[in-house]
Amino acid sequence: MTERWIEPLGLLEGPAAFFAVREGIALPLQGGHAAFPLVRLIEDGAGRGILPVTAIPDEFQHLLPALTRRPPAFAGIEPPEAGRPLVMGIVNVTPDSFSDGGETAEAAAAIARGHAMLEAGADILDIGGESTRPGADPVTPEEEIRRILPVVRDLARAAPVSVDTRHAATMAVALEAGAEIVNDVTALRHDGEAPRVVAGAAAPVVLMHMPGTDPRRMQAEARYGDVVLEVARFLRDRVETLERLGIPRGRIALDPGIGFGKTMAHNLALLERLPLLAGLGCPVLVGLSRKRFLGTIAGIPAAGQRMVPSIAGALFAASRGAAILRVHDVAETVQALALWRAAATGAPPEHGPG
Repeated sequence: MTERWIEPLGLLEGPAAFFAVREGIALPLQGGHAAFPLVRLIEDGAGRGILPVTAIPDEFQHLLPALTRRPPAFAGIEPPEAGRPLVMGIVNVTPDSFSDGGETAEAAAAIARGHAMLEAGADILDIGGESTRPGADPVTPEEEIRRILPVVRDLARAAPVSVDTRHAATMAVALEAGAEIVNDVTALRHDGEAPRVVAGAAAPVVLMHMPGTDPRRMQAEARYGDVVLEVARFLRDRVETLERLGIPRGRIALDPGIGFGKTMAHNLALLERLPLLAGLGCPVLVGLSRKRFLGTIAGIPAAGQRMVPSIAGALFAASRGAAILRVHDVAETVQALALWRAAATGAPPEHGPG
């Protein structure tokens, strides 16, 4: 069977996107604020050329609805402003996080951090009790549950909460305690019970690409031909598998796994070609906050000092169609997004100073 993909190119934003769509020379990217006038056609892994959207051949036309229709709001959460990605604040209840050195390892500190993020504008809080940085020691589900349970119980009363875990037992306990979303870096592959737990709870889920299921060894497996196409294939296959197991596409968001079993070149390619993933018909989540490759580019060895390149990366991902941004620096990201949207649309936000 022939494998075909459409990759949107030449993205437009704001009034330019609106007028190009109205004139029939561009198509909206997932029904959002961006539009694409050009496409790269890919067939069986090889490029068939770059064409205007008005010249897409008949055999590729069936791929357009997933690219152009707006997916259902993830977990039913609408952004505060049209066209702004949701902001997911990271709450690590771990002593060995790469990004914050265990600042919120205790429940009280993690709860305070979560409430501060909500005050700063976070739409979702992502709570994790196991570090998945390269080389991190694994954590048992029992220890993971002990770390996160009081945090989930408190914060779930204030906002939508996502549980960042590979373990089905942790997923089940967190969902029972009030979490609404499961975020699994292994795309529900590490634990065979995970798909059943997610399907049984009718929970939205974030599926991330990572080679293998062990974060300790993922960087050794960072070998790809076309990394973007291989990541897209992996996510397509996981969505199709989980649909058969009772998790509908409308409850799935996709994460290309920036920094998980990827080199700097792989990370940059995934960001630049992010619109290809829109063809899977799910919201795309990007988590690059404070990652090592940002520090390498910006010359910042300490993870906690990488706020500026993190925000720059988040804005770039938003301009490429990301629907959810997973970040440490919520207030600064929300502020930057407000300016980005105002400049792209030519109109100030409804709230705040004019």
